[in-house]
Amino acid sequence: MIFRQLFEPESSTFTYLVACSQTRDAVLVDPVVETCERDLAVLAELGLNLAYTLDTHIHADHITAACRMRALSGCKVAYPAADALACADVHVSEERPLAVGKMLLQPVFTPGHTDTHHAYLIDEGGTPAIFTGDALLIDGCGRTDFQNGDADALYRSVRERIFTLPPETLVYPAHDYNGRRVSSVAQESARNPRLGQDVTLEQFRAIMAGLDLPYPRKIDVAVPANRECGGCPDELVAELHAQGGKSPQG
Repeated sequence: MIFRQLFEPESSTFTYLVACSQTRDAVLVDPVVETCERDLAVLAELGLNLAYTLDTHIHADHITAACRMRALSGCKVAYPAADALACADVHVSEERPLAVGKMLLQPVFTPGHTDTHHAYLIDEGGTPAIFTGDALLIDGCGRTDFQNGDADALYRSVRERIFTLPPETLVYPAHDYNGRRVSSVAQESARNPRLGQDVTLEQFRAIMAGLDLPYPRKIDVAVPANRECGGCPDELVAELHAQGGKSPQG
């Protein structure tokens, strides 16, 4: 397996390039529209064919590069089937994993940040890894106060679907705002201040209710665009970029 972790600093978003070393087919998980050229250059440098883009959820803080990557590379756009996006070519679910070359990305339904959020688990014979999107961050988690978010659902998703994975499973989140790049199930289940150790559901509800986060700056542009797989007019991309700043997920 070929792996690269790529970072977009304006929204503090990680994009993950994962490729089959045998077929050279690749997938980009949570690509960002502003970094299309960079990501295509990385693919070319590694001699890879972009087969798919794959998003964990409908993002509120940036526009996905899915539609633009399809136009530039001929790849297919994959999204959770639960999002029911007409713009997607492939609809994934726990019953319909995504095969990329000889690799398999297994969707894991993890609602709570949004009601259709999915993480993606990959185990290619080495250390398993899960791309957790905004469900589980390093020492934190995504906010639950918009896009049908639900603190109870997020608590169950993380504690029952992610923390039950083998402890050595690497955790790769969609964002980090403090320069961190990777964690593990063992680390997060032990010390995540919101969800680890003996944090109860009642305590988690209180934590999430007390975050008092600002309204995401980009949500009114990003969410409609992402419901079209990022296939929005260039002026909307420019507007999103002009808004600047970070929209922390919590």
